[in-house]
Amino acid sequence: MPRMNAITERWVRSCMAELLDRTLIWNEAHLLHALREYEQFDNHHRPHRTLEGAAPLRPLPAPIVQPNRLAHLDVRRRDRLSGILHEYHHVA
Repeated sequence: MPRMNAITERWVRSCMAELLDRTLIWNEAHLLHALREYEQFDNHHRPHRTLEGAAPLRPLPAPIVQPNRLAHLDVRRRDRLSGILHEYHHVA
């Protein structure tokens, strides 16, 4: 499956660049925990270019078209894995 090979290589490359190059792994349990967190981050939060900015397991959010809501955006950051990964959310 040549297409699957490219998808796997891209995932491994992004995992290495965004997680493993920035983390000192202590043991196998720590590695599995970090990979599980990164997998959830990648599938539920991180935007993907091929999906028009949506994450694979989350639909694309509705656009903000009201000018008054654009002027008063309240964005909060949530750190994962001790600040290595960052998630940003609009506060309702």
